[in-house]
Amino acid sequence: MKLYHSATSPFVRKVTTLIAEAGISGVELIPVAGTPVDPGTLPIDRNPLGKIPALITDDGQTLYDSRVICRYLDATYDAGLYPAGPRLWQTLVLEATADGMLEAALLMVYENRLRPEDQRFSPWVRGQWQKIERALDTLERDWIDHLAGPLDMGQIAVGCALGYLDFRLSALPWRAAHPDLAAWEAAFSARPAMAATVPVPAG
Repeated sequence: MKLYHSATSPFVRKVTTLIAEAGISGVELIPVAGTPVDPGTLPIDRNPLGKIPALITDDGQTLYDSRVICRYLDATYDAGLYPAGPRLWQTLVLEATADGMLEAALLMVYENRLRPEDQRFSPWVRGQWQKIERALDTLERDWIDHLAGPLDMGQIAVGCALGYLDFRLSALPWRAAHPDLAAWEAAFSARPAMAATVPVPAG
């Protein structure tokens, strides 16, 4: 299998963390780079949306969107990160919440990195951060027990989302208002699979 990736992509990190947790070997990592305004080396021939991660399976099929890839790898290697029964729906909602946080964070990053300063719309940026704050509040209030339970993909997704906030939006702290979530993140980020996939700035 081949995985188009970037070491700084939080969506790629979800996949590579699953790979590490499940002990999957033989996945070739193909580094790519680009943005919504310049696809660069992004695999647009494999994913017309020009997004990563994109996984080429052993039979030549292309899978994209981190949730699709994670479900595929989990099912193929029987990793057990999408549990059976009612907990599956909780896991999927938790993963979707984390992915929504990442989407909002990426929009904030792109606004500041790609849009000329005189064209930036600060209320729109604040709106994206408010989405993240609401998600953080929900995680703190409703999800700590699930996060403390058996490892699943929802936990990995939340860990990657919180790591990305620290990586790209460190000027907007979240820990003080969410002490239980902060304590969980501190322990979860120490897992070997999470430590091995910490994003590293380019250059």
